[in-house]
Amino acid sequence: MKMSDQKIQTFNDKEEDAHGNPETNDISENAPASFPVDESEDDSTLVPADEKAAPQVGMMDHDPNTSVSGEADPNYVHPSTTEETTEVANIHAQTETDTQDSGVPENVYSDGDTTAVVTSFKPASPEEKSATATVKVMLLPDGYVMTVAFAIGLTTDNLKEHFTTELKIPPNVLQITFNGDVVEDSKTLMDLGVRPHGTIQLEMSSTDPQNYPIKPIKPQQEYNMPDVITVRVQKDADTYQDVVVEIERTTRCKAFLGGYRHKITGVEFHHAGVQTISKKRPDNGIEKFCRNTQTVREKSQHQQVTYTTSTQMTKIGCYVSNTTDKLISPGKYFSADEYHYRRLKAVIVIQTYARRWHAIRLVKQLSRDRMVRLDWEKKEEQRKKKEKEDRLKREYERRMHPKTKEDFDLLYHALEKWRQEELEHINATLTGAERKAALCALLEQETQLIASIGRHKLDANEEIIKNSVQAFLEKCSEPKKWKAFDDKITEMDTQYTIRARELKDIYATINMKHLTQDERLDVLLTLKHTVKEHKCKLTEDIVELIDREADLLMRGVKESNLEGLRKRISTLFLQYIKTPTFNPEVARLLKVPQDPSLLHKNIYFCPGCRRYLRSTEFSLTANSRTTGRCHQCNKLDNVARQREDLNKYKNMLTQLRQAEAEYDKKAKIAFLLQEQDLQYLLRVIWATQSALSAWDDLYDLVMIRWNKYVEWSPWNCIMLTKEEAAAHLKLDNVEQAYGVVFIRKVKHKHTLAKKYFSQIPTMAQFLHSRDSQPAAPGNDLLVTKPAVTQA
Repeated sequence: MKMSDQKIQTFNDKEEDAHGNPETNDISENAPASFPVDESEDDSTLVPADEKAAPQVGMMDHDPNTSVSGEADPNYVHPSTTEETTEVANIHAQTETDTQDSGVPENVYSDGDTTAVVTSFKPASPEEKSATATVKVMLLPDGYVMTVAFAIGLTTDNLKEHFTTELKIPPNVLQITFNGDVVEDSKTLMDLGVRPHGTIQLEMSSTDPQNYPIKPIKPQQEYNMPDVITVRVQKDADTYQDVVVEIERTTRCKAFLGGYRHKITGVEFHHAGVQTISKKRPDNGIEKFCRNTQTVREKSQHQQVTYTTSTQMTKIGCYVSNTTDKLISPGKYFSADEYHYRRLKAVIVIQTYARRWHAIRLVKQLSRDRMVRLDWEKKEEQRKKKEKEDRLKREYERRMHPKTKEDFDLLYHALEKWRQEELEHINATLTGAERKAALCALLEQETQLIASIGRHKLDANEEIIKNSVQAFLEKCSEPKKWKAFDDKITEMDTQYTIRARELKDIYATINMKHLTQDERLDVLLTLKHTVKEHKCKLTEDIVELIDREADLLMRGVKESNLEGLRKRISTLFLQYIKTPTFNPEVARLLKVPQDPSLLHKNIYFCPGCRRYLRSTEFSLTANSRTTGRCHQCNKLDNVARQREDLNKYKNMLTQLRQAEAEYDKKAKIAFLLQEQDLQYLLRVIWATQSALSAWDDLYDLVMIRWNKYVEWSPWNCIMLTKEEAAAHLKLDNVEQAYGVVFIRKVKHKHTLAKKYFSQIPTMAQFLHSRDSQPAAPGNDLLVTKPAVTQA
């Protein structure tokens, strides 16, 4: 098919689609004029169809064959080009006839999906050269299309000059191609096969895209209708009147009036709606309902109606076959009582089997529960055994390789326990001179063990000092941190933290081992330049030691002979780091404040070591009246005399505080107790055993609330195992769950705890608070001794 025939066919198909072509689906009952969908269109910005259809020269425009959904519609014809298309079709049809008569060879021309046969024409007349054609220029590489009406007699160079003003690019840089071939500047559109009122698509690119890239032209701004317009109305033949019209801008959605949908492309065309706002019906005060909203309750029910039946017997004139008949004989007659008795026996049989079935199910369920219980008990026993083994293994490791204060307390406690056992054995088996000799041998063994523990302590102290120095330097050099409103951590480095970080790196470098001679000299030189920034006695000593080590290194002295000198340099440099004059960031971490006026606050005298220390260096018990001795003196006295291990009580106190913090963040009493106070509470008042089962392993015991709705306190607590504690906390009312004797025993212990802990002034105010449990009445204290039950 030739181009003219195809264009005429396209226009006819489009016209048929608008009048009921089977390729379109009517999606409404009433179908007025159809328009493409434009959901963004507003009532206040409606543009007349003629203005909207007219192409604008130099503006970025999509291909008119492209639908709303972005797909190409091969059957689409712009309304404004209908007459032009018909005229072009007639010209091509006439040309085809002339070509066939004259026998001029034909050329094939391809435009997208349309293939046309173009014949050679005679030289065009001046009227034909002045005619215009539609030129579509695709801007590469973006693929934007610009549409312009251009005279077919003009050359390609004129087309470049036109787009030069639009794109602001020199014409010698622009390059126009047609069907993959570069078009010369001297060729016209007629040379390319374009006829009057025809259409051609060209590609335009830049020969220098780096310096002169082709950018798409922004479309013109949308026309905004003013709020008020003036309309001139003709009243008579020579009389006109200006009327002011106010434009109403509404935000309502236009009603959906249906439309059509193209079967092939899927493009929807909706019917246009009116622009005026519909009038509301006046409210007459009567409530009205739509008929479609009423619901009807339907019910289907079967009715039994009379059904007349009859029988037919053999008679004269009628024969009924009896081959399928059955003989029925009457059975044994039984009365109503016999019938009910038989039904009762059947019911009893059914109940028997049903009860048997339920009993079997119950027994199986009990058996399963028993197996689950036994399995759980076995796992619990294995878990407890494993936990005990792990605990003993950790204690053995702590005794063999002690590192912390708690480890040495455990060693001294084990030593004291061994000494007591040996002393009891000697006193029970020996007398006289043999007893004295055994006691002397025991004393000598104890001395050797204490010396061995002391050697372990020296080794551990070196590691502890090394770790403490490293932690001190890390804390000095860490940046400032704070939390923002969105829980993000913000870090900031100051000049002081940067200085502290530099000193930390130098300190780590001078303590490195296995450095070469040149590397060691570089480290010493860096250290020397750092300390020479400040001139004082300390820096002079450091510089002197650095020069001495450098001289010995140049003399070839062994590194083993330089360990003492290097240790002195490290120690003096650490003292340099701890001086606030040289490292200002360290001032906030020193125990001794730089301001002498602060030494008069919270400073107390220790009669043991005869030193003045801060209040944090002293521990206060429940019955303390004075500050007493400091932590160091108490630790030394414990090692020399009692040798008690308070680590168990410390762990139990930590667990208690964590549990109270989870119950109530405002809990205070649990945080006022010390390890010695908890030791007295467990040993003296609760006898270090469970109140229910008398279990005495302290690792399995916990202190919980007696009344879980009241804050924990020494007069509102009970000592139980972990399993018993979990069951106790599930009780809502302890007064109803336990017996009278057990409740009196617990309240008696609470009274003893009140009497002892009321000596603390801070804790005495909680005794009479409304949140605490009231004291037990006098007639309840019938049980004066703890009643221990057998496990």
